Amino acid sequence: MKEPTLGNPQNTIEILQKYRFNFQKKFGQNFLIDTHVLDKIIRAADITKDDFVLEIGPGIGTMTQYLACAAREVTAVEIDKALIPILEDTLSDYDNVTVINEDILKVDIAALAEEKNGGKPIKVVANLPYYITTPIIMGLFENHVPLESITVMVQKEVADRMQVGPGTKDYGALSLAVQYYAEPYIVANVPPNCFMPRPTVGSAVIRLTRHAQPPVHVRDEKLMFRIIRASFNQRRKTLANGLKNSPELDLPKEVISEAIDRLGRGASIRGEALTLEEFAELANHIGELM
Repeated sequence: MKEPTLGNPQNTIEILQKYRFNFQKKFGQNFLIDTHVLDKIIRAADITKDDFVLEIGPGIGTMTQYLACAAREVTAVEIDKALIPILEDTLSDYDNVTVINEDILKVDIAALAEEKNGGKPIKVVANLPYYITTPIIMGLFENHVPLESITVMVQKEVADRMQVGPGTKDYGALSLAVQYYAEPYIVANVPPNCFMPRPTVGSAVIRLTRHAQPPVHVRDEKLMFRIIRASFNQRRKTLANGLKNSPELDLPKEVISEAIDRLGRGASIRGEALTLEEFAELANHIGELM
């Protein structure tokens, strides 16, 4: 199989000029032009010749070439139809790659995993546009797609948010949701000059390794996440006020007070001080009291 040819600025510029490609701001397109970062992503994702990999947002096929060399098979999902002829060109030497021109949020990934990987957990690799990072990652987890890991390039502050704990300014609903489903690990920080065009912010590669079982026991997952969102919607308010003011919850005040009292953290506790275990406990108490 041919060695990757993309991943450096000169070859990337040649391809873009050949096809007169215009970057689409609405798709948040920034293409990687650093081979060291590409190698790091492949290593962090732990891709082997036994693996089927789903790539989200292949762009011009830079990382796709690296994935094709490392994996058994790759399916790349690209939303921008202007990139499809470019991908046909840049991936013509790789017979283990399939490109789908579709919005990833509309793809039945469980069916894809069944077809391509016999329903076994798949590895996902992506360089995601910043505006849609959270919906894509949470969609993969919440829809119970068979996943082993997600290795993804995201905005640095989003990566930080995914791995922090209680009491920090970045801690929030995303931190708790990611940590409920997976073990987050920041692989590398990536400066703007590794991309074309340069983004205005720093990026990071983060690997999310799916838990075999959630780390906490909660009887009603959806209720717990409604409680978490309500707790952070009004961050400076007490937990009790956040829950009472939430249109999502509609809980009697006495149920909220009793459930918080059972936590033993005091009536003035804020949501940002609670651990994932405590949110699970709170959801279980509210479930019992209703």
